[in-house]
Amino acid sequence: MSNRTHHYQTSLEWLGNRGTGTSGYRDYGRTHIVRAGPKPAIAGSADPVFRGEADRWNPEDLLVASLSQCHLLTYLHLAADNGVVVLAYTDEASGTMVEEGDGGHFTEVTLRPVVIVADASMVELAQSLHHEAHERCFISSSVNFPVGCEPTAVVVADVQDVAASAEERPR
Repeated sequence: MSNRTHHYQTSLEWLGNRGTGTSGYRDYGRTHIVRAGPKPAIAGSADPVFRGEADRWNPEDLLVASLSQCHLLTYLHLAADNGVVVLAYTDEASGTMVEEGDGGHFTEVTLRPVVIVADASMVELAQSLHHEAHERCFISSSVNFPVGCEPTAVVVADVQDVAASAEERPR
């Protein structure tokens, strides 16, 4: 396959000037808007620990989300190519960042995808495809910290059995 180059462009607008700009560390807001073409804008800020707004996305959230999204999209492609019928996919990803002096860095991110497949014969392959998805993910290949993956594959019938037994329990 030949090499292809892709370019991505975003724009960012800072909204945090409270009238005196950055006259002091506590004098300005961290709110901003991130845009990429016609896509919906992302309301961003710093993490609350860095004087940001808790109800806005921060760069750390977005990094963890990017790794989770990339794994999902790569995994679904591999599942389709390998005959694994994925009916549902969720992930509860987490990351750890350490502050050191005036900076910091991520030390790890862990993905915890749960995949529901159509048939028990697909579980083993569904589980194994996560390794290849990790190796092929553009974002995980671009970071300098470990990205772990703790996948679970479940058959849809098992999920339905659990849901049915939960409904049958007395309340």
